[in-house]
Amino acid sequence: MSDLTHLDASGAAHMVDVSAKPDTVREGVAEGSISMAPEVIAAIRAGDIKKGDVLGTARIAGIMAAKQTSSLIPLCHPLPISSVSVEFEYTETGVRVETRVRTSGKTGVEMEALTAASVALLTIYDMAKALDKAMVIGAVRLLAKSGGKSGDWTAP
Repeated sequence: MSDLTHLDASGAAHMVDVSAKPDTVREGVAEGSISMAPEVIAAIRAGDIKKGDVLGTARIAGIMAAKQTSSLIPLCHPLPISSVSVEFEYTETGVRVETRVRTSGKTGVEMEALTAASVALLTIYDMAKALDKAMVIGAVRLLAKSGGKSGDWTAP
Protein backbone atom coordinates (compact mmCIF):
# COMPACT_ATOMS: atom_id res chain seq x y z
CA MET A 1 0.00 0.00 0.00
CA SER A 2 2.99 2.32 0.15
CA ASP A 3 2.36 3.33 -3.49
CA LEU A 4 -0.89 5.00 -2.46
CA THR A 5 -0.05 8.50 -1.28
CA HIS A 6 -2.99 8.90 1.10
CA LEU A 7 -2.33 5.65 2.97
CA ASP A 8 0.57 4.95 5.30
CA ALA A 9 2.44 1.62 5.51
CA SER A 10 -0.26 0.16 7.75
CA GLY A 11 -3.07 1.24 5.42
CA ALA A 12 -4.31 4.13 7.56
CA ALA A 13 -5.41 7.30 5.81
CA HIS A 14 -3.20 10.36 6.25
CA MET A 15 -2.66 13.75 4.67
CA VAL A 16 0.34 13.81 2.36
CA ASP A 17 3.25 15.93 3.64
CA VAL A 18 3.95 18.52 0.94
CA SER A 19 6.25 20.71 3.05
CA ALA A 20 9.37 19.83 1.04
CA LYS A 21 7.75 20.64 -2.31
CA PRO A 22 8.52 24.00 -3.91
CA ASP A 23 5.78 26.57 -4.43
CA THR A 24 4.76 26.86 -8.07
CA VAL A 25 1.94 28.62 -9.86
CA ARG A 26 -0.83 26.09 -10.36
CA GLU A 27 -4.12 26.16 -12.20
CA GLY A 28 -7.05 23.79 -12.51
CA VAL A 29 -9.83 24.07 -15.09
CA ALA A 30 -13.04 22.05 -14.87
CA GLU A 31 -16.39 21.91 -16.60
CA GLY A 32 -19.84 20.47 -16.16
CA SER A 33 -23.34 20.85 -17.48
CA ILE A 34 -26.96 20.77 -16.47
CA SER A 35 -29.72 19.85 -18.87
CA MET A 36 -33.25 21.12 -18.40
CA ALA A 37 -36.54 21.74 -20.14
CA PRO A 38 -36.46 24.49 -22.81
CA GLU A 39 -38.87 26.65 -20.81
CA VAL A 40 -36.45 26.62 -17.86
CA ILE A 41 -33.58 27.76 -20.07
CA ALA A 42 -35.81 30.57 -21.30
CA ALA A 43 -36.82 31.53 -17.74
CA ILE A 44 -33.19 31.67 -16.59
CA ARG A 45 -32.23 33.78 -19.63
CA ALA A 46 -35.14 36.15 -19.02
CA GLY A 47 -34.48 36.44 -15.28
CA ASP A 48 -37.90 34.98 -14.53
CA ILE A 49 -36.86 32.56 -11.78
CA LYS A 50 -38.60 33.52 -8.53
CA LYS A 51 -35.49 32.86 -6.42
CA GLY A 52 -33.55 35.54 -8.32
CA ASP A 53 -30.46 35.72 -10.54
CA VAL A 54 -29.67 32.06 -11.14
CA LEU A 55 -26.29 32.34 -12.83
CA GLY A 56 -25.10 35.20 -10.63
CA THR A 57 -25.94 33.20 -7.52
CA ALA A 58 -24.38 30.04 -8.99
CA ARG A 59 -21.18 31.99 -9.75
CA ILE A 60 -20.90 33.14 -6.12
CA ALA A 61 -21.65 29.59 -4.91
CA GLY A 62 -18.90 28.16 -7.13
CA ILE A 63 -16.36 30.69 -5.88
CA MET A 64 -17.30 30.01 -2.26
CA ALA A 65 -17.11 26.25 -2.83
CA ALA A 66 -13.60 26.45 -4.30
CA LYS A 67 -12.48 28.26 -1.14
CA GLN A 68 -14.04 25.56 1.08
CA THR A 69 -12.83 22.45 -0.76
CA SER A 70 -10.52 21.26 2.01
CA SER A 71 -13.50 21.31 4.40
CA LEU A 72 -15.50 19.09 2.04
CA ILE A 73 -12.98 16.61 0.61
CA PRO A 74 -11.11 14.45 3.16
CA LEU A 75 -7.31 14.77 3.08
CA CYS A 76 -7.43 17.75 0.69
CA HIS A 77 -4.95 20.49 1.67
CA PRO A 78 -6.27 23.97 2.47
CA LEU A 79 -4.80 26.29 -0.13
CA PRO A 80 -4.37 30.04 -0.49
CA ILE A 81 -6.56 30.52 -3.56
CA SER A 82 -5.33 33.36 -5.78
CA SER A 83 -8.32 33.48 -8.12
CA VAL A 84 -11.49 31.64 -9.06
CA SER A 85 -13.53 32.25 -12.19
CA VAL A 86 -16.89 30.65 -12.90
CA GLU A 87 -18.24 31.19 -16.42
CA PHE A 88 -21.50 29.98 -17.95
CA GLU A 89 -22.73 29.43 -21.47
CA TYR A 90 -26.17 28.42 -22.62
CA THR A 91 -26.35 25.25 -24.67
CA GLU A 92 -29.17 23.76 -26.69
CA THR A 93 -30.14 21.60 -23.71
CA GLY A 94 -29.20 23.72 -20.71
CA VAL A 95 -26.17 25.45 -19.22
CA ARG A 96 -22.45 24.59 -19.28
CA VAL A 97 -20.10 25.86 -16.57
CA GLU A 98 -16.33 26.26 -16.77
CA THR A 99 -14.31 27.02 -13.67
CA ARG A 100 -10.70 28.12 -13.36
CA VAL A 101 -8.80 28.19 -10.06
CA ARG A 102 -5.26 29.50 -9.51
CA THR A 103 -2.82 29.45 -6.64
CA SER A 104 0.87 29.59 -5.92
CA GLY A 105 1.59 26.68 -3.66
CA LYS A 106 2.83 23.16 -3.06
CA THR A 107 -0.17 21.24 -4.39
CA GLY A 108 -2.65 21.64 -7.20
CA VAL A 109 -6.13 23.12 -7.40
CA GLU A 110 -7.86 20.47 -9.50
CA MET A 111 -10.22 19.53 -6.66
CA GLU A 112 -11.07 23.19 -6.11
CA ALA A 113 -11.99 23.62 -9.79
CA LEU A 114 -14.10 20.44 -9.77
CA THR A 115 -15.82 21.45 -6.53
CA ALA A 116 -16.58 24.93 -7.90
CA ALA A 117 -18.17 23.43 -11.03
CA SER A 118 -20.20 20.91 -9.05
CA VAL A 119 -21.57 23.42 -6.55
CA ALA A 120 -22.36 25.99 -9.25
CA LEU A 121 -24.43 23.34 -11.06
CA LEU A 122 -26.14 22.26 -7.83
CA THR A 123 -27.06 25.90 -7.21
CA ILE A 124 -28.65 26.18 -10.65
CA TYR A 125 -30.66 23.06 -9.84
CA ASP A 126 -31.73 24.43 -6.47
CA MET A 127 -32.85 27.75 -7.89
CA ALA A 128 -34.81 26.27 -10.82
CA LYS A 129 -36.14 23.02 -9.34
CA ALA A 130 -39.64 24.48 -8.90
CA LEU A 131 -39.89 24.54 -12.70
CA ASP A 132 -38.11 21.26 -13.51
CA LYS A 133 -37.23 18.59 -10.97
CA ALA A 134 -35.96 16.34 -13.80
CA MET A 135 -32.87 18.48 -14.53
CA VAL A 136 -29.73 16.37 -14.95
CA ILE A 137 -26.26 17.41 -13.81
CA GLY A 138 -23.48 15.66 -15.66
CA ALA A 139 -20.16 15.60 -17.42
CA VAL A 140 -18.27 17.22 -14.54
CA ARG A 141 -14.62 16.70 -15.38
CA LEU A 142 -11.15 18.19 -15.24
CA LEU A 143 -10.25 19.95 -18.48
CA ALA A 144 -6.70 20.96 -17.64
CA LYS A 145 -4.14 21.44 -14.90
CA SER A 146 -0.81 23.18 -14.88
CA GLY A 147 2.11 23.57 -12.52
CA GLY A 148 3.80 21.28 -10.09
CA LYS A 149 6.08 18.30 -10.53
CA SER A 150 3.80 16.50 -12.97
CA GLY A 151 3.55 19.57 -15.22
CA ASP A 152 0.72 20.40 -17.56
CA TRP A 153 -2.15 18.14 -18.52
CA THR A 154 -5.08 18.68 -20.86
CA ALA A 155 -8.09 16.39 -21.21
CA PRO A 156 -8.17 14.46 -24.47
